[in-house]
Amino acid sequence: MHIPVLLSETVESLAVKPGGRYIDGTLGRAGHAAEILRRAGPKGWLLGIDRDVEALPRAAATLETVPGHKTLVHGTHGALGDLARANGFDAVDGILLDLGVSSDQLDTPERGFSFQADGPLDMRMDQTQGESARELIARWSEDALAELFREWGEEPRARQAARAIVRERERRPIATTGQLAEIVSRAVGGRSGRRHPATRVFQALRMAVNDEMGNLTRALEAGLRLLKPGGRMAVITFESLTDRAVKRCFAEHAGRWVSLQQGGEQWEGAEPAVERVTRHPVEAGDAECAANPRARSAKLRVVERCAAPAGAGRKERGGT
Repeated sequence: MHIPVLLSETVESLAVKPGGRYIDGTLGRAGHAAEILRRAGPKGWLLGIDRDVEALPRAAATLETVPGHKTLVHGTHGALGDLARANGFDAVDGILLDLGVSSDQLDTPERGFSFQADGPLDMRMDQTQGESARELIARWSEDALAELFREWGEEPRARQAARAIVRERERRPIATTGQLAEIVSRAVGGRSGRRHPATRVFQALRMAVNDEMGNLTRALEAGLRLLKPGGRMAVITFESLTDRAVKRCFAEHAGRWVSLQQGGEQWEGAEPAVERVTRHPVEAGDAECAANPRARSAKLRVVERCAAPAGAGRKERGGT
């Protein structure tokens, strides 16, 4: 059974209002979307976006009996702004991004996301386009792979992993998840606690194949602009890399008053301005983690769009 992560915390933090307009940019099985629509009521509106074409019919089945208006589209959350405007969602009350790999993708060996069962080395969330992980590691240089594993996988032995992959591909193509996991495990050492030695390399490859960081940056900026004043954006992350990106973006838009040498203060912050709803990330409790181990690494951050602080338009206050 599909268990949406941080369901009650996420929906509560969005402050869903009856008749509101909402976007779920990473629809999946629509567990969060269904609860949002229930609270929005029969006059509520939902735009659901997913880049995995296999997710859309499952989401439609979940939402079939839920009252409200639903529009489900194939696309990536990186195109959030264009998809929203194309479907009449020019100003919305709330946006949700539930990042990372879905349970359906992880549990299907043929998708190539997991080393728990051997499968083709694919990792594309949208299998209708793009380069697979197999093609990427066959083409990239050792230096490029090492940088990828270091930056996006935070793998301390990135160079050893990259060198082992290049050496092995000269002997034979690296075509399956099991083959890659074995190569990386030998190169970086044994298991440390619960973490499989190939975890960081698989994370980095998945992020590169799906341009996850680029899509996240575009989705955050477009989403904040789509919000009405008082509208909220909630983002669930599962890796420290993406959590830091969300934290940094929200901090930039939250802004601050800065003291000037000549006296007074100046408002500094990206537009549109937001206020933090969650000062610190919300994490799953012990009961949820026991019921759903994948919730252990989940972090929820939420902001609310607001007008710029009084005086921000004048750039400074309190000066002579």
